[in-house]
Amino acid sequence: MNNPSSLNDFYQHNAIPLPEGIAREIGHFNVFEAETLFDKATGKRTMPYNRRAYYKISWLRGSSRAEFADKVIAIEGNSLMFATPKIPYHWVPQQGSQTGMFCIFTPDFLAQGKTGVHLEELPIYQPGQVPAFRLTDQQVPEVEYIFRKMQREMAADYLYKYDLLRNLVLELIHYGQKLQPLPPLGTAQNAAGRISSLFIELLERQFPLESPHQRLGLRSARDYADRLAVHVNHLNKVLKETTGTTTTHLISNRLIQEAKIMLRQTDWSVASIAYTLGFDDLAHFSNYFKKQTLLTPLAFRA
Repeated sequence: MNNPSSLNDFYQHNAIPLPEGIAREIGHFNVFEAETLFDKATGKRTMPYNRRAYYKISWLRGSSRAEFADKVIAIEGNSLMFATPKIPYHWVPQQGSQTGMFCIFTPDFLAQGKTGVHLEELPIYQPGQVPAFRLTDQQVPEVEYIFRKMQREMAADYLYKYDLLRNLVLELIHYGQKLQPLPPLGTAQNAAGRISSLFIELLERQFPLESPHQRLGLRSARDYADRLAVHVNHLNKVLKETTGTTTTHLISNRLIQEAKIMLRQTDWSVASIAYTLGFDDLAHFSNYFKKQTLLTPLAFRA
């Protein structure tokens, strides 16, 4: 199953020692020099922008391209980029190496302390935004100063350093929100394939549900279209062309697949499974499951 990259995956992929106590942390933060990271498997320098379960803010120097569902952003020179696990995109390095710095953090990191920030409420993390910004020669030292200060504070023994680091993360976020986003390139020829690929990626990202207290975040075709910043009719047209079936049918098939896994591989009650999959009514879930499989949930589990 294609799960988002965890913090543990990030550290292992880049051959960085896992910080002590990371499993006990309420929220996590770290900052890195981009050019010091390398792929553990190949030994090549890399800037991993695959799916992740954490947020990232990057100051980049070099040439690259960010491919979203409905747009492609060309990145040249110095840029500031904001990545959220809720909006999928592909990052493609171009000629030459990427240098700069970046920080990673979990939502809980900013939710701690006096800031109490909910990231998805901020404009820069809203679906449809273009979270890539070109920096002028005057802006580069300002952004670099914030990252360098993060680096110094991480190495310090100051008792309240994480409060200070939260403020520095917020400073970067507000700095980015005041910038003019990079304009998208013309519609790429493979736009339909890209939208289809990112839809499947976003659908898979909803699973697995690891606790009966979790609940599926995206249920309808409109939910997915909004997250990908495309019209629901356009999403359905693209998926029909590329997969031969509708958005609703793809979502339904994946829901039933996950329901079967839960019924066979967990001891959760059918009511708990119905809740995690977004059904408010047990009878509705039972009827939905039987319509797709010709069996009731209890009969399938038996």
